[in-house]
Amino acid sequence: MKPTRPGQFVATLVAVCYLGLLSVTTRTRELTAETPDSSHTLPVSAVDSVGMTVSDMDRAVGFYTSVLSFSKISDVEVAGREYELLTGLFGVRMRIVRLRLGDETIELTEYLAPRGRPIPDDMRPNDHAFQHVAIIVSDMDRAYAHLRQFRVEHASTGPQRLPDWNANAGGIRAFYFRDPDRHFLEILQFPPGKGLDKWHRSDRLFLGIDHTAIVVGNTDRTLLFYRDMLRMKVVGESENYDTEQEHLNNVFGARLRITALRASEGPGIELLEYLAPRDGRPAPPDLRANDLAHWQTTLLTAAPENVTNLVRRRIFWLVSPQVVAIPSVELGLRSAVLLRDPDGHGVRVGVGE
Repeated sequence: MKPTRPGQFVATLVAVCYLGLLSVTTRTRELTAETPDSSHTLPVSAVDSVGMTVSDMDRAVGFYTSVLSFSKISDVEVAGREYELLTGLFGVRMRIVRLRLGDETIELTEYLAPRGRPIPDDMRPNDHAFQHVAIIVSDMDRAYAHLRQFRVEHASTGPQRLPDWNANAGGIRAFYFRDPDRHFLEILQFPPGKGLDKWHRSDRLFLGIDHTAIVVGNTDRTLLFYRDMLRMKVVGESENYDTEQEHLNNVFGARLRITALRASEGPGIELLEYLAPRDGRPAPPDLRANDLAHWQTTLLTAAPENVTNLVRRRIFWLVSPQVVAIPSVELGLRSAVLLRDPDGHGVRVGVGE
């Protein structure tokens, strides 16, 4: 073996140390980017509402009030620069209706101009643009018969009872269906001992909204946004599979990692990661607020302006270029900003009235 000269050895040692230091520095930067500290968060106090874009407001309101027992609490038409900035759409004019069921609120938006695209016919429940609201019922059999009377479009093959071997989900009964614009919806019945106490105190058929569920590509990455940045709390986790889950989601071989989060008030947000099959398509990169596949979950915070600092972490991206003052008091917001979470779901962060 040829001996190493002293100068060559020193140069090699310096290079190794430099590469080691570079590796540590790079890893530190990665950890800093992935783990927001307390001075770079956007604590959420409540989930205010879950919204969706509709093509015909009168038809949509008729469906939600007549079929699902929601009641109208506001109906307003808006236009102007503030709404252009908020939605990221030029020349926008919207009719916005807020509906309530129990303690929870949904927000329907019809874009009178510009019109958006319909939900793709081939959209699947494991595609990352998927979102639904879970409406709690007191009696699944009666609720399903009621929906059949109105000939709703099935998204599940029929109501399913999740098996008892699944400690966290066993005994829950659920059914997926679609509204007139083909948004996915769910009715859900909790057995005794599961779900919030309020779901067991009334015999009204439709009680309220327990959560909105979103499909995610990687739960741990998405938790960086909802848990670490927005300070929502993880309140439940489970791994669901078997024939009942397949027939509920209408996805053959479905195996899901499910993570439930909540703020102090309002419905929860449920993350659905399909461990199998892994062929769910990403949300369209050109998805816009006026497209019918667009949903937006409105979260309340004390300081939405912090979002401009957090966007540099590249965990989410902005739709609105800035926080926007909201002129219409009917929307229940003084200011807000629209963004997309790591999987492309719409999230509107704002200050309540």
